[in-house]
Amino acid sequence: MVGLPARGKTFIAQKVGRYLQWVGVNTRVFNVGEYRREQCGAHQLHNFFDPENPEGKRKRQEAASAAMDDLLHWITNEEGTAVAIYDATNSTQERRRWILERCRTYQARAQLQVMFIESVCEDEEVVMENIRAVKLQSPDYAGVDPEAAARDFRERIRHYESSYEPVQERDLTYIRLVNVRSQVVVNLIRGYLQSRVVYYLMNLHVSRRCIFFSRHGESMFNVEGKIGGDSLLSPRGEQYANALPQLIKDNLGSENLTVWTSTMRRTIQTASKLPYPKLQWKALDELNAGEKYPEDYANRDDDKFNYRYRGGESYRDVVLRLEPVMMELERQHNILIIGHQAILRCIYAYFMNLPRDELPYIRVPLHTVIRLAPKAYGCEETRFRVNIEAVDTHRPKPQAG
Repeated sequence: MVGLPARGKTFIAQKVGRYLQWVGVNTRVFNVGEYRREQCGAHQLHNFFDPENPEGKRKRQEAASAAMDDLLHWITNEEGTAVAIYDATNSTQERRRWILERCRTYQARAQLQVMFIESVCEDEEVVMENIRAVKLQSPDYAGVDPEAAARDFRERIRHYESSYEPVQERDLTYIRLVNVRSQVVVNLIRGYLQSRVVYYLMNLHVSRRCIFFSRHGESMFNVEGKIGGDSLLSPRGEQYANALPQLIKDNLGSENLTVWTSTMRRTIQTASKLPYPKLQWKALDELNAGEKYPEDYANRDDDKFNYRYRGGESYRDVVLRLEPVMMELERQHNILIIGHQAILRCIYAYFMNLPRDELPYIRVPLHTVIRLAPKAYGCEETRFRVNIEAVDTHRPKPQAG
């Protein structure tokens, strides 16, 4: 990462890390600020970051080196393709050359490729919003008066501005994001994985928004214990469809919202009373269970994420077909997805950065709305349960042994 403080670097680093992990690339973020806080303590005033402060400069370099040591040790000991994200300002040519040199020392052990992601923000209001929403809630300013913290952090930014050098080295692989995605500059992007990261970043935005999830209302097949098919709602499911508009209005207010459904009747029927624009996605259709064989449950429990029904799909297959949906979802503002259990598990795991072995067992109950509000370090989650009974279709992960 490259950029001045409060430019969304950590948000972008975390988002890229979650995306790559979700599509199956082992990824880990190394945040230099966490190393600095561990070594020097959290409450450092702005003059600690003054480039003319030799003691502060030495300690910050020690933190940067410790993070880089751990990063290189981790990535060179991973099997297969792996991505390590070095989350720091890296705001001078000298620091970027140091990163390249450190990586070159490990080239004999692993085939390392270095790519810089620079985040530039020219909108002062956005910078101040980032300061208020993220930086003032960080451990650096725990217990500090918000006004005093904001003044101190603005001074910290000025120290970095005094020595900041944008990425312009022609021999570097980089992408520069100006105001997140209003302008994108790429240089020497090589290979499939780097191209995939660039495409993801070109769809990313950092504005405040909410993503709502809900399974369809209880269906007749849910009541009958059947899997798959294209069932209509049960009477209780119809009650849920009638209650959903008021619940969304109470928790969204007057903001705009778009509703996404699958092409299956039970999701379309559940969305029918909502007074918002609607879009149907074939990619949101439920996991295809193929033909039903009695031994499938036992076989799936060995590795439920990768197990593919005969003539059907695995959770891994669903993640792959959902990737275009996720790209579009990153571009949008407020969205309500009315979907199916397996589909919403995959989407929820993406936002909450859950491991693949947990994904197939995430509890997504009927007649419940889940609201996620993306933040810099994760997502804030709220669940709203509608007081309408429904069958419980959750099957917990079997205990080992």
